[in-house]
This record gives sequence, C-alpha cells and structure tokens, in this order.
Amino acid sequence: MKDSYGSGYFGEWIIDEFGLPAYQYKCNQLIDEKAVYPVHTGILTETEHVHQVGNDRLVGIVSNYGHVRVRQDEGSPKFLNDYDPPRYHFGGGIGYLIDKKGIVLSTFYSGQDEFHRVFGMGYFRKTVTNKDLIADQIIFAPFGDDPLLISQVSIKNNREKPVEVRWIEYWDCFMYQFSYKSLMRSVSLKIPASELRRRFSERFYHTFTTIDNFGLLNTKQFKGLKLKDRLGWVILQIYLTFKGKNLTGGRVRSPVKEAVLEDFHPPPTFLVSLDAPYDGISTSNVDFFGTGGVKSPVSLQDHTPLKFFPTDKDSGMFLERRLKLEPGEQQTIFFAFGYLPEGMEIKSLLSKYQDKKNLENLLSNSSQQWKENRIKLTLPEETWVERELHWSYYYLRSNLTYDSFFKEHILSQGQVYQYVVGFQGAARDPLQHALPLIYCAPHYVKEIIRYTLKSVQPDGSIPYGIVGSGHLMPSPFLPSDQEMWLLWLVSEYVLATRDLDFLNEELPTYPIYGSKAGITSVKDLLYRCYQHFVETTGTGKHGLQRISNGDWNDLAVHGFAPNERHPEIIETGESVLNAAFAIFTLEIYSQLLEYSGETERAKESLKYSQVQRKAVSEQWVIKWFRRAWLTEDLGWVGEKEMWLEPQPWALIGDAVTSEQRDILINSIDEGCRQPSPIGAMILNKGIHKKKGEELGTELPDGVATNAGIWPSINGTLIWALSLSNGIMAWDEWKKNTFALHAEAYPECWYGIWSGPDTYNSVLSKYPGQTVLGTTTEDPLEENSSDRESAIDLIELSTIDFPICCMHPHAWPLYNVTHLIGIRFTIEGVELTPNLPKDEYDFSTPLLGFKKEKERYSGWYAPTVEGIWKITLTLSEGDSQFFNTIEINGREEEIVREENKIIWRGRSTPNKPLQWSIKK
Repeated sequence: MKDSYGSGYFGEWIIDEFGLPAYQYKCNQLIDEKAVYPVHTGILTETEHVHQVGNDRLVGIVSNYGHVRVRQDEGSPKFLNDYDPPRYHFGGGIGYLIDKKGIVLSTFYSGQDEFHRVFGMGYFRKTVTNKDLIADQIIFAPFGDDPLLISQVSIKNNREKPVEVRWIEYWDCFMYQFSYKSLMRSVSLKIPASELRRRFSERFYHTFTTIDNFGLLNTKQFKGLKLKDRLGWVILQIYLTFKGKNLTGGRVRSPVKEAVLEDFHPPPTFLVSLDAPYDGISTSNVDFFGTGGVKSPVSLQDHTPLKFFPTDKDSGMFLERRLKLEPGEQQTIFFAFGYLPEGMEIKSLLSKYQDKKNLENLLSNSSQQWKENRIKLTLPEETWVERELHWSYYYLRSNLTYDSFFKEHILSQGQVYQYVVGFQGAARDPLQHALPLIYCAPHYVKEIIRYTLKSVQPDGSIPYGIVGSGHLMPSPFLPSDQEMWLLWLVSEYVLATRDLDFLNEELPTYPIYGSKAGITSVKDLLYRCYQHFVETTGTGKHGLQRISNGDWNDLAVHGFAPNERHPEIIETGESVLNAAFAIFTLEIYSQLLEYSGETERAKESLKYSQVQRKAVSEQWVIKWFRRAWLTEDLGWVGEKEMWLEPQPWALIGDAVTSEQRDILINSIDEGCRQPSPIGAMILNKGIHKKKGEELGTELPDGVATNAGIWPSINGTLIWALSLSNGIMAWDEWKKNTFALHAEAYPECWYGIWSGPDTYNSVLSKYPGQTVLGTTTEDPLEENSSDRESAIDLIELSTIDFPICCMHPHAWPLYNVTHLIGIRFTIEGVELTPNLPKDEYDFSTPLLGFKKEKERYSGWYAPTVEGIWKITLTLSEGDSQFFNTIEINGREEEIVREENKIIWRGRSTPNKPLQWSIKK
C-alpha cells in the first residue's frame, strides 16, 4: 500500500523533508460542509481541527485556522495563551507580512487558495504565497525538556525589485486554566465552565517588561476574587457537604496549602526575537486588532506604529522585525514563545537558542531526534504500519508535561478529560500509556510511576485523579482496579530493564509537603497498594474481586444501576473483570517479588492470583464469562449479553479450558469483531435501559460503554488473541489503527491523525464518530431535568475535544510486543512470535527481533549486566530446521526442548546480548 493509505478526506499523508511522516491538511473548512461537527462552545469551534505539537515539557494545540495554544502544567494545567475572539484573544503563532502598501500575507487562515498547512512531528507549518512574496512559518517544539516553542519564519521576495517588509509576530498571554473548580461551579450556576474560567483569568493584572531589545516578558498578579465568587464557592461547599456525594463525593478540602485547585501564581511568559533585536513592540490586543480582528487588524490598515504599554489588561505580545530583500532573496528569522518555570532565568534558557548557526539547524536536528529511540516495526508489503507506529510514538512522547507539585513528568490522558473537564486521570490511564515507553523511554516510565506512588493514600488506595496542582479530584467514582495497573507497570518495568535499585528508592508520601508527609520506599508503597486491593477491596460471596462503584468501566455502576442502589452494590458487588485482570497482575507482581528476594510475599500474591483464576473459571455461561454480580435481587450482569471487558483477561490469565477458549474466541469474533470495521465493540448488543427496568444505560446503542469501541479494551483483546490466533490478532490490531478508521470513515476528521478514547460502533446512528452527548445521539439537545450523577450534570461530550487521547496511540505500540510474543521473566525473555508475516523487523532500544526466511535474530539490552536466558518458541516442527546459533558473535550449540530453542548470554549496560539462529 502506498504511503498515503489512510489519509481520509481532509488531506494526505506525506513524507516530509526530514524523512518523517506528516499530514498535509488541505481542507478549506470555511466553505466545506464536511469540516463541520457539533461542539459545545468553549475550547474548539465547529470547524476547528487540531494537532498536537509538543516536547517533554509542554504541549502546543495547533489549529487548522493557524493559531497555537500552549498547554503548561506547573501550578495547574492551563493554556498560556487563550483563543477567545470576543475578548480580543487569538492564541498565538500568527504572523503578518506587510509592505508599504499594507498587509500582504497573514498566517491566520481565512480561506486563501495559496495557504498550505502541514501537521508534522513536533511542528506546524504554514506557507502563504502570492505573486510577490512567500511567508513560510514553522512553529516547532525543540526536542527535549525546554519550556518553549520556536517560530521559524522564512520570507522570500518574488519581485524583480528589492522590497522592504515588516513582519509582526503575535502571541497572546491571556491564560485559560482547565479549572475543575470552575467546572463544579458551572453546574450550580448554569454558566459554561469555559466562561467561568475566562472570568477567573480576568482577575489577573498584567505587567510587561522588555528583554534587552530582544523581547517581552509578561508577569501576572492575582487581584483576588470578587465577593460574589467567594460567596458562591462557600455556598457550593455547603451544598456539596450535604447533597453533593453524587457529584464530588462531598466537600472539597485541600490537605496542604501547596495543593490548589487553581494557579494563583502562573509563570511569566515571554516572546523573544532570537536572531536579532526587534524593531518594534506592542502589548495591546485591542489597539492592534481593533474592529478588524485577527483577519484584518486595524493598526495594519492605517499603518499605525506598534505601541508599548507596560501594563495592559488586553495582554498580547507583538514583536516587529524589518527586512530588506533583494529580488529572489530569502531571509529566515526566529522567535521563541514560552514560559519560565520557578527558578529558571530567561538568559540561561535562551542562551543555546541565540546562536545563529545553531538556529539554522535546530528544526532539522530536533526532527532527527524523533527518528531515534522508538518502537519500530518494518513490514515490506505494508509500509503504512511503520508510519502509524512512528506517528503514535511521537504523539505519546510529545504529550509529556511536568508537574511541579509531584516534581515528576506525567502523561495526561488528554482529550476531553484534560482540556474540558480539567483533570489528570483516571490514575489507571498514564500507567497503561507508559507501558510501551518501557521499551524506548524507561526514565520517563519511572517518573510516571513515582507520580502515582506519591499520590497513594495511607490506606493504599489510589485517588481517581488529580486536579489543579496536587489536589485530589473531588469525584463520586471509587474505582476498584487502579492498584492493579500500578503493580503491573512496575513489575513489567523492573523485569524488563532489571532495574532492581528502583524498588529501594524512597519517596515522599501524599500530601508530599508538611507534617503529614512521610517517606516510604517504592517496594513498600507497592505492597501497601497490594494490601488495599486484596484486604480492603477484597472478594465477595463468589470469591471474585469486588467492584466498589466501578472498575475500569466508570459506568459499570454509575449510569447503569439506580443511585439509591449504589451503597448496596459497593457492599456486595463483584467484578469478573477485576478478578480476571487480577490473575495476570498478581502473577506478574509475584514474579517481581520473587526476583527482588521477597519470597513469602511472592507466594502470597501468586496464591491470590490462583484463587481469582478459579473464581473466574466458575463464571462461564455457555459462550462467555459473566460481567459482574451486583446484589441478591439484581443478580448477575452479562448472562444475556457478552461484555467484552473481562473476556480477554480470562484468556490471558488462562481461566479457560481449551474447548472454552475456542468457543470464547469465536463468540468474540462473531459478536464483537466481525460487525465492526474499526475494532471490536465492547458489547455484542446494546443494553439501552427499557421502561420499568432497574438496570441499563441511557446511552444510545453503539455509543461509549453501550456497545461502543474502546481502544484500551481492544488492546487487551489483541494481546489475548495473539496467544492462540495470530491472524485474528493482527487483523484486530489493524482495525484499531488510524489508517483503517480513515478508510472506513474518511469524512470524520478525528480518527485520521489522532482520536478519542471511544468511537461509536455500527450500532450507532453516527458510526465512526464519538460521544455527541451524554444521554442522546442528537448533540446539544439534551433534557437536563432530574439529573443527579456527575456525568449527567456536567454534560460531558467527547466531541468537545475529540483528539489527543493517548489510548489509540499507546495501545498499538504496546500490542506490537504481544504480536512479537515478548514476555519478560525472572531469568530473561521468552519470545513466541505470532505475527503472521514471513519477514519483519521489530526494533526498540531495549529489545529487537528480526524474522527472515532463513533466520531469526535480535538483541536484549537491559540496564544492568547479567546473563539472561532467552527462549524462542516456534511452531511445531519449525524449530527443527534451525541448526546454527550465534550468541554475542560466538557460535554455540543449539539446545531444544520440544518446539523451544533455549540459550543464555551476557549483556552489559553498553553492550546488548545479541543472537542469531539460522537454518
């Protein structure tokens, strides 16, 4: 297939000048009806399609309209530069090229024919052309951990005469905090959270200072809340204390002063001309844009010089550069927009960016970094697969930010959860998104683990999520599964990298600061979580792990059973999903404990795993496993319909007989897989609530947890299928890619280069799209009367920010390791390749595996020196054809056990264990 496979309607996949995949966006969203989609007002507009440009510190959300908003998380997650035209704020990254006649070119898209846009790895390119001039603006995040974006602007003179031009670079500095406090207040005030967040930002006083004739520095000082806002928060707290359990779990309290819901001390922002001093500056959006707005600023129409105001509530930053270009000449200028974390000085930050020679190669060098240290799978006949993986690696890695409360980098789930709701969570999400990074960025895996461990509560529970800065999310959800994700990630990280020292690291415990904080080792915090899982959550009458008021599926109880039944379900309910999941997680945790010398605890964890396997095996009902037990009168869920969630874990945990395995895989294939072109449905039929019934969902059929499609669940399915049916596993892997979504639903813009955590299935009125509303399939037309649950009151619609979720990026990366059949053990690595291809090349910094017609080869590079046992399991009879093995350059005797080839070899930190077997 050609590289453009999976391009969809809105543009085309290309290979850019750096040899990287990029998406050339071609749609004129101003006139093309296919660009329109329904959103609640707030963050995106109905024709706005966005892309992520980031590094390890910040995330830029770039728009098909040309503007950029920068997300920064220290102090609390926020956009540093809002896009809000009614208030004269237009994001940033917009430039104006002016000659003596007036505006010639603008990099804000207003329908120009000669306006080219490219969404690249770490950059956004806008090229605007007319017969006289070309303006080529590339906004990129330098690879690494620096808190800034670079705007590289190349201007070319196509005239036959010299020309003098002005370039004006604009970046806003009016912030937009993703305040969960505002979201809670919006419920009681009936005012959109986006409006309350912007009103909060208006309570900051802006001061501007110049930076040595090179730029502007903006600082913000909080003026205090208005009296009505203070009183409103007090009243809401009283309400939450007595009646708010279904919304927040009760009153909202901060354990220490460092844990805040909103950032009252946001970092300074700056705009700097890097290669030469500026020729003019301004700080007033109203003065610059006026009634002409971003498309046609008034000050450029009447040739008004830029004006500097040391204080200005309009808070924009403008830098002017003047250039003289000879005929055919091109000049490139550079700007930086960013922020200053606490303790960082601007001169030290910018010093490496102000060298002209380094600047010229900065984009190329940064792009080169995105080629390195990644998960790579090369298939000769399906080249789009490598593009898909490369792009998803970029999206996953570029979503990293830094949390100043926990002092660790973190991966946000992104999407509507980060950008609309405003929370970091659920805790399970970054833990699963970090799994593929074990292979290519293990240092960040440790930071994500530390972040989670530092939030662990004294009883061993893990909070649902974090809001603001270090504040536990006020939430009605009491998840029963989160400890397992942590135990899994840490166990796989240590077994893969052999980093046993990590277990002895000592970490501050929540609330991190003050007298209530403690110091505990990683291994002891893990065991605390294990104890909470097996003792506090524990098992129910059927021996299955209990459900609380939700497991992976937050709506397994909320939104499915009546609110008045929740206390009883919390007391007696059991989750087959949790039990099946525990078979695997407590077994791998047992291996970690044994590897680290804690033999008795290892036996304890393994025994609990085995008990859960037996309990799950007893929940077989003809074709599948039940989903959950609720109460004596509500009984079992999942006897009349198949819930997909527990089925893969029952296969992975070997809770099935060989006969049941075949029946279950066939049931999954016929009921959930075959009807869907973009991955398995989470149910084999809808469970929409019927009149007079207690159980059921208000969600339409085919939407979200009512038979929608979830990449995170399908990730476990691909893994389970790979254990016995490589062909079906590979087919399911491909179905869950962006390429196949774009082929199946080309006119849905999200799902081409990034997407949400759930798609609507073929059972929906709008297949291939995402959740348009909480209770109906017709967006923005919901009856809000008689709602009590948090999900209903907030009117959460995934469509409001349907992109930048990490599930559809992380799971395909991680699932490739299952298709290769990688399993880390106490002694080394087991390889059971099930990818149905004659030739392929899988490579990561940690481990490589290459299959050719006449040989297999690979390497293993853990962080410590050791001798490792490698076991390669091939199909019956196939192993007999291999008679030569080379280990670290030396030929050795082949050792076989049935269809396994086994060998041992040494690695050191700078020299991997390398091997090759030949026919």
